[in-house]
Amino acid sequence: MPVSVNKLGEILVKKYGLTVSALEKALEKQPESHEHLGEILVKSGDAKELDILRALGMQFDMEVMSMLPLDISTDFTDKVSIGFLKDNKMVPILEDHRQFIAMADPFLFQPFDDLCRVLNLQKCASVLAPAPAINNVINHCYDMTQSSADEVMADIDDEDPERLFSEIEEIGDLLDDTSDSPVIRLVNLMFSQAVRDNASDIHIEPYQNSLKIRQRLDGILYDMLSPPKHVQSALISRVKVMAKLNIAEKRLPQDGRIELKVADKEIDVRVSTLPTSFGERVVLRLLKKSSVLLSLMDLGMPEDRFIPFEKEITSSNGIVLVTGPTGSGKTTTLYAALSAINNTDINIITVEDPVEYRINGIGQVQVNPKIDLTFASGLRSIVRQDPDVILVGEIRDTETAEIAIQSALTGHLVFSTLHTNDSASAITRLRDMGIEPFLIASSINAVLAQRLVRIICPDCREEYTASEEELQRIGLDKEETKGGKVYRGRGCVTCHQTGYKGRCGIFELLLMSRDMKSLVLQTSDANQIKEQAVANGMITLRRDGAMKVLQGVTTIEEVLRVSTGE
Repeated sequence: MPVSVNKLGEILVKKYGLTVSALEKALEKQPESHEHLGEILVKSGDAKELDILRALGMQFDMEVMSMLPLDISTDFTDKVSIGFLKDNKMVPILEDHRQFIAMADPFLFQPFDDLCRVLNLQKCASVLAPAPAINNVINHCYDMTQSSADEVMADIDDEDPERLFSEIEEIGDLLDDTSDSPVIRLVNLMFSQAVRDNASDIHIEPYQNSLKIRQRLDGILYDMLSPPKHVQSALISRVKVMAKLNIAEKRLPQDGRIELKVADKEIDVRVSTLPTSFGERVVLRLLKKSSVLLSLMDLGMPEDRFIPFEKEITSSNGIVLVTGPTGSGKTTTLYAALSAINNTDINIITVEDPVEYRINGIGQVQVNPKIDLTFASGLRSIVRQDPDVILVGEIRDTETAEIAIQSALTGHLVFSTLHTNDSASAITRLRDMGIEPFLIASSINAVLAQRLVRIICPDCREEYTASEEELQRIGLDKEETKGGKVYRGRGCVTCHQTGYKGRCGIFELLLMSRDMKSLVLQTSDANQIKEQAVANGMITLRRDGAMKVLQGVTTIEEVLRVSTGE
């Protein structure tokens, strides 16, 4: 690799707009930091990584590639450890028509030579590529070559249980784990497959003569693995060790959490165990720490509901409720609402179980029943913290409901969730808790009911003619659909043959207008309340779903699955 007479700093100043003062500062730092000049400039924000690579390419006369192919041979994974490649930020790209080594640091001559020797590559070319692109290829290749479930399960026998109980002190990338224990490899495979498929939950379910592992994708459970029954105890013990739970206690439910990395993605896993007739059942909820908070605009709420909802969340007092079953996106909507109003002028405090997202500038309290920190006790303490806006994760009992309503009536804006089928049922639920009608009418500002429907996979989306009966079930006619033409997914590799990829929300917003408040004082009948709300112009969940069908976003079956009859 011939080296240019021009120094890196000179090239960056001449070709890539680096200021002389920034270069001088970086050169001053270099003796102390012991880092390359390029690393210092990228960290300080004075230069982009790709510009540094291009300048190095000119200096060393090397090709620069901003993107690397993923469809390559993975034969090298048996000969080279993933740790060596990650530490040295290099990866061999072995294609039929071309072979080269991509590297982020051209100064690592010795590791480059070592890699060529191990892979028996004669006079192999080298190119420069960004570290994230190299890492992506490494993770892809080693993930693709993880032992298949069948191979792992074939190795499982009555192994020494002591090998399973190694404490995990720090987050380690599961793709780096080279354990030869079949059960540990099976657990690692289970997590890595779930993360790759973007699953939200893993269920380990014991039955009389079998053990089933399922994963939830876009709200639906699919079979994942079926290990032999005799591995049940060791598999569940391994998960409990990772979650730092009591492996000897099998008669009581336990809750814990695991922090792990899969292909450089940091995952927070909530673990719940429940004793059943045939052994402990385990549910693992996977939360990506890097998940980006959605904004209100990103929720996909139609404008006729978005504008009034945005108005309600900026009120000075009252209660805004979000209702729906578990997994319907209620927390995501409330976080989006908090993010929209979060600024230095107001004090926002939340009490949650658990705290799923961390938001700068907001005080977040984690419920802990073991020390009697419940929603009710937490809310009672929060009120004394001079908040402007309060988020209560869920109204589960009369005490919490009463304190939330008192908070709303004393000048606070309160956000919370309820588990009800639709917006009108929220009023009935509060009456069932013993809340007086006049308190409900004077404190509730709005109730948003929502569901998540699966989106038709764009890669296998096709048009078809729906029957009149199908259209009638979601309140559509042939005129609206141009002769009954709607869409569905055939099923392909991209969507795991399901016909769906991703989810979006359908929404129903009940506003507490003057006539609605009068009705709430007279009755708690959810049907009457709903009729009045529809007469006032409320779009129901079923109708919003039907509009999504007309737009080709989702299917008739999906809308019927998540919405109640009307």
